[in-house]
Amino acid sequence: MIGNAFLLAIRQIWRNPLRSILTVLGIVIGVMAVITMVTVGNGASQAIREQIESFGNNQLMLRPGMRLGPGQTVGAPSFKMADAIALKQQIAGVLAVAPQTSASRTIVANGRNWQTSIIGTDNNYFKIDNREIVEGRLFESGEMLAGSAVCVIGGTIQKELFGEGAEVIGRTIRTGGFSCRVIGLMKSKGTAAMGGDQDDLLVMPIQTVQRRILGNTRVGALLISVNPQSDRDRLREAVKSLMRERRSLSDGDDDNFQILDTAEIAAKVASTTQIMTTLLAAVAAVSLLVGGIGIMNIMLVSVTERTREIGIRLAIGALEREVLLQFLIEALMLGCLGGVLGVLLAVVASKGLASMMGVPFLFNPGINLLAFTVSALTGVIFGYFPARRAAKLDPIEAVRHE
Repeated sequence: MIGNAFLLAIRQIWRNPLRSILTVLGIVIGVMAVITMVTVGNGASQAIREQIESFGNNQLMLRPGMRLGPGQTVGAPSFKMADAIALKQQIAGVLAVAPQTSASRTIVANGRNWQTSIIGTDNNYFKIDNREIVEGRLFESGEMLAGSAVCVIGGTIQKELFGEGAEVIGRTIRTGGFSCRVIGLMKSKGTAAMGGDQDDLLVMPIQTVQRRILGNTRVGALLISVNPQSDRDRLREAVKSLMRERRSLSDGDDDNFQILDTAEIAAKVASTTQIMTTLLAAVAAVSLLVGGIGIMNIMLVSVTERTREIGIRLAIGALEREVLLQFLIEALMLGCLGGVLGVLLAVVASKGLASMMGVPFLFNPGINLLAFTVSALTGVIFGYFPARRAAKLDPIEAVRHE
């Protein structure tokens, strides 16, 4: 009986292919949207998490400025080199501190020029920021103290100024009124989650940048590597207390600096991204409701068109449950058809969007199976009322129907 009902359902769907496709269009869009939103959202979360982890989960960053609200800060005095020394010497659990200052400048070499970010720091920066040297060396202590014109570059600068894979050690790069000698090449870290190039930077001793580029001794940020076994909250309070003391802040004064914790940022970003993904998926799921209404509408039309056929079947002995089963199976097959098409289109759309956004494509069998199951259930639920109406037809009145 069930096999015969499936054959009749396939025949009925195939009889009006265009109408069947238009009927399941809402289901297709709903399934595709839900899967695409969840897949791309998971990929974005993974990319952001990997980027933050590449900075190091055991990292604190201190920046001058008082935070007023989202995206708003008030200026404050910069840090000093002595602050970095004090943090390292006076707080247990601090493994390394790297003072940092930066500027955006045009650099010239080999007849080419390139706009990049110049970072002034010391060798601790490479350890804290997980930067590996694949060619050459780091700064020597004498070069750091003297503010020598030496630099370590990223792969993007190598590619743009000298050519990909070219020998760069010993070459010179000019910026402003002086030239620096390349002594090291950093290992590529690739594109960041939101599209930034992590290899587009040039690193010099902080004294060199302060004296020859910025013309001051300001320190724009302090990068701190902390012991993963230490109490994170206690350590942050210790850092805060020491910096308030060094910046002569009284008990009633607000902090004029910010402490950013990469582990905390990673957790907040993951939570926010998950909430946004869920919200978008919920909005997309409304299309499934629209698709279900479409199935119910077309099934009601089908019952009206086939009233005489249903009456004849009932008159020659067909049971109500057989008629009910036939229309339920038709609705189920429409829901399944929409689910299959939606899953296939979602995979294509997800791959395309992931490629465009530069995030990994994370295929999740669970969400695909769930979306397909929901689409099938949607067909059955919204197809029940038309099927019940067909099963309850009076055979005599149905046969007389024109």
